[in-house]
Amino acid sequence: MIDDRRNRVAQWAYDTRGVLGRFHLWLEDVEEAWIGDRTAADHAFVGESLERAFIIANAVTALGTRLFGRYAEGKGQDKAIVNRVKKDADAVSAYALSEALWYLTRNLPENHAVMVSLGEGLMPKAGETPEMGSNPQLGFGRVYARPQVARFVDRRVHRMLNEDGYEWPEFWRDIQTAGITVWGAALDTLENTSRFAKGAPTGPLTVFHLFDQPLKVSRPYEGYMGNLILPREVVHQAAERSILIDYLTPRRLVMEAILAAYPDIKPENVHVWTLGGSSRKHRIGKLWDEWRSLGAHIVEDGWTIPSTGIPAFTESGTYAPVYLVGPSEREGERHLFICDGYSASAEAVQGASLDPILDTETSMCLFSSRFKIAYDREHLLMRLDPEADDYGARLAEAAGQEVDDDIVEIYRANLREATAACMPVGLRTSTADDFFPNKEWRVLSLNSAMLTDPYTGMPGVEQISDDVYKVTTRAATRAGMVDVTLSLRLMEPMDEMRMVFSPLLDRFYAGQDHRSRAVKISDSGRIRNELQTLCSEAIEYLPNDRMVVNFDQVDDAVLPPDKKSLIQEVLAWYQKHHPIWFQWLKLEE
Repeated sequence: MIDDRRNRVAQWAYDTRGVLGRFHLWLEDVEEAWIGDRTAADHAFVGESLERAFIIANAVTALGTRLFGRYAEGKGQDKAIVNRVKKDADAVSAYALSEALWYLTRNLPENHAVMVSLGEGLMPKAGETPEMGSNPQLGFGRVYARPQVARFVDRRVHRMLNEDGYEWPEFWRDIQTAGITVWGAALDTLENTSRFAKGAPTGPLTVFHLFDQPLKVSRPYEGYMGNLILPREVVHQAAERSILIDYLTPRRLVMEAILAAYPDIKPENVHVWTLGGSSRKHRIGKLWDEWRSLGAHIVEDGWTIPSTGIPAFTESGTYAPVYLVGPSEREGERHLFICDGYSASAEAVQGASLDPILDTETSMCLFSSRFKIAYDREHLLMRLDPEADDYGARLAEAAGQEVDDDIVEIYRANLREATAACMPVGLRTSTADDFFPNKEWRVLSLNSAMLTDPYTGMPGVEQISDDVYKVTTRAATRAGMVDVTLSLRLMEPMDEMRMVFSPLLDRFYAGQDHRSRAVKISDSGRIRNELQTLCSEAIEYLPNDRMVVNFDQVDDAVLPPDKKSLIQEVLAWYQKHHPIWFQWLKLEE
């Protein structure tokens, strides 16, 4: 047993040495708990070594965010301070995962690249103002690969963003013609950011889904999608009776399908998880009423999850509950847990891509960016032609109410953005298959708990000695799941480790003098990476791999004026003293 443990730790340390070295960590121990049919012989499509590297990248992100992301510093504070803490936490998590991906992708096959297709952090959520939704994040088009491959893919991403006539079909053609394999990713480096900032004891995760092809997305996009997640058995048995079950099916028929699939279940034992809160009432209040009228239980905040004994929460966090979907037995009675309602686009696609792993069926429906229209009418809004002369009248007809001119323009812009990004605007409902150029796809799903997860029961980051921490990551593929618990030792004092996990620009803002430290050529790539993470919506990409940051487009709530000024000063200094390394940067006049 001792030799088995040593061999296991040695193999993990070897396969993940790039990430461990970058973050000054020592691997003390590895525990693997196999779930379902998966065994140590089953690996994701990336192969055994790279799967370990992706697992540890996700785990290190969770660890660094938990330790250095200002956890709970927004508790009891006003909205402005909470917002600042959230952005700092998102910055740490996005930076950590980006750095980890850069180091692990040095070991990709020579013709492979990882490209972020969907990421969280572009838009405000319920109760947030626009600047609150602009968070540091890894968004569409970020490419990680060996330099030559990265440059090739990156240039074609920029063409998609800037060149008329060069859209997704042209991008996909060029990638295939060049013989390059692009693995797409949908990610949220800090799921449940508000709970993290306010010091909630459960919920925050790092979620990373990697696919064997890019998602069919051609622009930075984050919106909302309705999603109904049921056991596959319910949907298939209904289909045998020629009944279509999808997101727009009346819930009365969904309940009938559930009772047909599980004849011994009582309606009150059907537990429906949806987002809650008054801000969601306009959109899905009718949905809650439908389920309650059928006798189902709408999961409320604080409801104890039987399988884990931990209270649920419903103000956020639509990803983790998907792991509970399915039947169970309790006190001699059958129970069923399902998910309904809506979520952000990245979370929706992540949840849907768990279908082949969890034996579920997910039906999605494209939503607008606003909350004022009921869920069963939103799909009509998102199927209109935004360029039609009578668009305003058709919008009012679909909404079933009068719509002010300024709101018409908001909906029109939202629909144009969705269309440009290749979202499924023309479909009544969609499935995960609709997001991939090849209908056949494979996934490696990773989620690492920063704090205890109520739905899977995974423990959060746990300190086991002065400088050793445990982090648990669930890795799921079509072969099954494994919970990997890594014991990681910090190799430097805590203050130095904080610098290791801090973006370079944040170090300068904290007081480190950029003029006196030793400059490395890697500073160029790191600063470019950090700018793309920190204020992606303000970046304009220019020919020849150049870019300009329009700081006047960055809200002061996103970047305080003094930080904005310092970053501009730092960029000017680097460009003056190291012009060759920073020739990619065009400073505003």
